[in-house]
Amino acid sequence: MANNEVLLLKAINGLGSEGDTVTVKAGYARNFLFPQKRAIPVNQGNRKQIDALQLAKDKRISEEAEAAKTLAEKISQLNLSISVKAGDNGKMFGSVTSSEILTLITEKGMVLEKKQLNVAQPIKELGTHTIQVRINSEVSVEFKLDIVSENIDTNSKPLSDEEE
Repeated sequence: MANNEVLLLKAINGLGSEGDTVTVKAGYARNFLFPQKRAIPVNQGNRKQIDALQLAKDKRISEEAEAAKTLAEKISQLNLSISVKAGDNGKMFGSVTSSEILTLITEKGMVLEKKQLNVAQPIKELGTHTIQVRINSEVSVEFKLDIVSENIDTNSKPLSDEEE
């Protein structure tokens, strides 16, 4: 079987990111990668383009790492609070899901994806919880989430039989 060494112009899941030099089957390169302009063959003429793409990739990776660190600093300073309905004994009605937490974070002006939040199951207890956020493969950070009970009317008391 013939193999071709190609330079990826775009990231392809399971194969590599842009600027990577990979070896693929000749038919895959000829029928899919080349026609869709996702790769070019590696030869002496393309070496300059390979070097330019590698420099661009390194620059992009360093910029993304810097942005991730900045976002991590902002997230680590978060101390979010959410009010939920709860009974007299402190038992919550329902739960707090990752979607609700994501909405709170978005309201603070930070953009995250749901898969970046590490909330395995919905939170069903009042109190302070530590939520882990994985920004990318190298950067993860935690922040505090306070879940408090919202009392509908704290000043009213039930009427006794005499007051009715």
